[in-house]
Amino acid sequence: MNKDCRLLWNNCLNVIRDNIPEPAFNTWFLPIVPLKYQDHVFTVQVPSQFFYEYLEDKYLDLIQHTLYREIGEGTILNYRILVETENNTAVELRGETKSYAGGTDRNAAGKVSAKVPSPFDRVETSEFDSQINSKYTFLNFFEGESNRLARTAAEAVALNPAKTAFNPLFVHGYSGVGKTHLCHAIGSKVKELYPDKKVLYLSAHLFKVQYTDARRFNTINDFINFYQSIDVLLIDDIQELAGLEKTQNTFFHIFNHLHQNNKQLIMTSDCPPMDMQGVEERLLTRFRWGLTTKLERPDKELRKKILQNKVLADGLIIPENVIEFIAENVTENVRDLEGIVVSLMAHSIINNREIDLVLARRVVEQSIKFEKKRITVQKIQDIVSDFYHVKKELIQSASRKREIVQARQVTMYFIKKHTELSLSQIGAQVGNRNHATVLHACNTVKDFYEVDKGFRSDIDEIENLLNS
Repeated sequence: MNKDCRLLWNNCLNVIRDNIPEPAFNTWFLPIVPLKYQDHVFTVQVPSQFFYEYLEDKYLDLIQHTLYREIGEGTILNYRILVETENNTAVELRGETKSYAGGTDRNAAGKVSAKVPSPFDRVETSEFDSQINSKYTFLNFFEGESNRLARTAAEAVALNPAKTAFNPLFVHGYSGVGKTHLCHAIGSKVKELYPDKKVLYLSAHLFKVQYTDARRFNTINDFINFYQSIDVLLIDDIQELAGLEKTQNTFFHIFNHLHQNNKQLIMTSDCPPMDMQGVEERLLTRFRWGLTTKLERPDKELRKKILQNKVLADGLIIPENVIEFIAENVTENVRDLEGIVVSLMAHSIINNREIDLVLARRVVEQSIKFEKKRITVQKIQDIVSDFYHVKKELIQSASRKREIVQARQVTMYFIKKHTELSLSQIGAQVGNRNHATVLHACNTVKDFYEVDKGFRSDIDEIENLLNS
């Protein structure tokens, strides 16, 4: 690898790092090795076919924009994929290329973006672009206590747009709980049932950028006419209009026109209308005309359902105890859950190892704020008892049966490992044994762990159960 090639790639990495979350950057870009740059072809090495496919699927636009800016227009990315590490066997594949007639821009924060199109430039085209992502549907928006009302209302709106009391439908909740998914699900269903209706999804951020451009180029009337022609308007993150008086005024008139002409409006926000700051009261009043509903953080059962669907959709094999562990510990939002599955998949492929509780714990600890749960004497007794199928009363008893003695010794070993209790205190917790008995039990477990593969596997499994 020559010095110029490495320098060019480092420049690209600096841009990419600013545009994606740090965990994603570490997982998908740090393992890439730049090899050479020749005749406008930049060759990099990636660990696997899956790695190449994931980059092309998720980061194609970002990679190509960055290569064009940092290296030159027309730069082609060539992947060298390791097939067999020991003999350094590899295949090479060219990355997909897209043409960007509008060019690229870098914003004040240094982030790369395509030139923002003006939607009303496309009014006369034969096929209207709704910006709906068809992969987000009601079929894969799973129902639970946390989202039942919002999901039911969204389905009602999709079946009969502008003909229910839910106009506008205002959905709020924390980031990652499914607001955007719900918007696209509504849009997809409306397009399926009413193909003649003009459905448009966009973020409030894009709306304000388009409005700014319309003012700059003196096309405000075209801008308003375009939005007033929409049958179902879905605006994500409406709170981003806060503090923008002129943009809010224009949206106010668009809202009124659509509502008065029996058009459907759906909006999402990170907070309810009553908590929105910097938004005119006349707009907030209209936001409350229909139904305001909250998407709560998913409960454990819903998290498991989401994980199982993600695993099935990606064709993965993940043990049920790993799914249980992730659902128990990744509690904030759906994006975190899906991100953990992707990270598990990447670690499994790159390191050529099966997905198990040990790997899941490592990935979860690296990806989210993870508080280690306190392991109590009660929890140890319960788990060891269940594992060996021995009643807790028998572990406390004086029985000398082999399976009961083993369960008793393992219980003492884990209490010593995971608590601050003295040997005498441990003995008092396990059938009033003396400290010498406890010490002997702990040493016995350690000795067997070193020489007996089956016993070592049992102890490791119990350890995972205690930490799950």
